[in-house]
Amino acid sequence: MIARLWHGRTPSHLADAYFAFLKARAIPDYESIPGNRGVYLLRRDDGDVTHFQTLTFWDSEEAVKAFAGQDVLRAKYYEEDNDFLLEFETLVQHYTVFPSTLTPL
Repeated sequence: MIARLWHGRTPSHLADAYFAFLKARAIPDYESIPGNRGVYLLRRDDGDVTHFQTLTFWDSEEAVKAFAGQDVLRAKYYEEDNDFLLEFETLVQHYTVFPSTLTPL
């Protein structure tokens, strides 16, 4: 399995609106792709900037390509991101996920 991690920053006064956008538009998009195994949003407020991390899990590189396109390490953005983000990071990080012997949370 592949974990895909993206980072974005938004002004804190727009953070709730951006979170609502992600829940309404981006997460359903991720979840609509065959091979998506889950989507998690992480949020951290840091003064006047709010950081968002999107952590998605995928069955295979082919599933990631169905979502992101041929260049699987390029970040995928939506037109609405222009209303919220302070910058557009071009790359995401991928990690290989291995099963653990630990009990799930």
